[in-house]
Amino acid sequence: MSKSSNRLVPIFLSFLFAACSAHAQTTAASYPVKPIKLIAPVAAGGGLDNLARAVAEKLSRSIGQTVVVENMGGGGGSIASQATAKAPADGYTLMIAYVGTHGTNPAVRKLPYDAIKDFTPIGMIGATPNVLIINPELPIKNFKEFVDYAKKNPAKLSYGSAGPGTLTHLGMEQLKLAAGIFMVHVPYRGVGPAYTDLLAGQTQAMFPTLFAALPYINTNRVRGLVITGAKRSPAAPNIPTFKELGYNGFDGQQWYGLVGPANLPPAIVTKLNMELNKVLALPEFSEKMTSEAMTLMPMTPPQFANYIKEDIARWAKVAKERNIEIE
Repeated sequence: MSKSSNRLVPIFLSFLFAACSAHAQTTAASYPVKPIKLIAPVAAGGGLDNLARAVAEKLSRSIGQTVVVENMGGGGGSIASQATAKAPADGYTLMIAYVGTHGTNPAVRKLPYDAIKDFTPIGMIGATPNVLIINPELPIKNFKEFVDYAKKNPAKLSYGSAGPGTLTHLGMEQLKLAAGIFMVHVPYRGVGPAYTDLLAGQTQAMFPTLFAALPYINTNRVRGLVITGAKRSPAAPNIPTFKELGYNGFDGQQWYGLVGPANLPPAIVTKLNMELNKVLALPEFSEKMTSEAMTLMPMTPPQFANYIKEDIARWAKVAKERNIEIE
């Protein structure tokens, strides 16, 4: 190659880089130009699916393009997570991440995806606290009595969970460790069967989401003793928080957020975050989520990324302390 040709190489590369940058900026500025797919990592029906559809409806109006929900259940959210991670990083495939896909599962399982490296955090939607509930036939009226009863009656209490490694399991194991009590873990294939046995008195306690427990609490079929989170929930103002009762570190909640594949263009991330936060600010959306015991938690992408890292670390610590590892 001649000397003149050598001088042309950096000029050509500079031109190419500038052209690519200009194209990326133009693409981001005009985004979106076609419908967006929003993956819900569950089968149709249920709380997460309903949330995905509520977000999709409002986001469609705000962003000016149709947002289509695609349900992709199975593998505790791993199938949907893999599909999202492998999608083109163009902003047209997004997913509702939640504590299972980006919190508890990464802490206790070997997954076919990296919850941090394979995704671009866009923004938090919100969270609902978990609540300690008991069968009302127990001679227990509050959390202090629950701890005292458990200490005086070791191995007489059992609790149900939605399965090993789920939030309903890890949250209760964290409680057992903090309170110095023992309960037998009875895992189920989903939260439905766990409720059935709790209501029948086959198990005595459970640690589900407040939203799922409210119908049973309000009809006195179970008794709510204490919730996670920083403050009491407007949906259950009479139930104290762990923090109020002197137990720190119980900040784990059933949270939901918006993510995309790794390496989404920053301009697209910024636009999606802005539009998502507009949705969260809508009075009708806020009222709907409040009625479902959810606290909206708008965040910047870096704040949401940090939240995910902290949540994985939280549950990894519990799993290590309780020697929990799921194959």
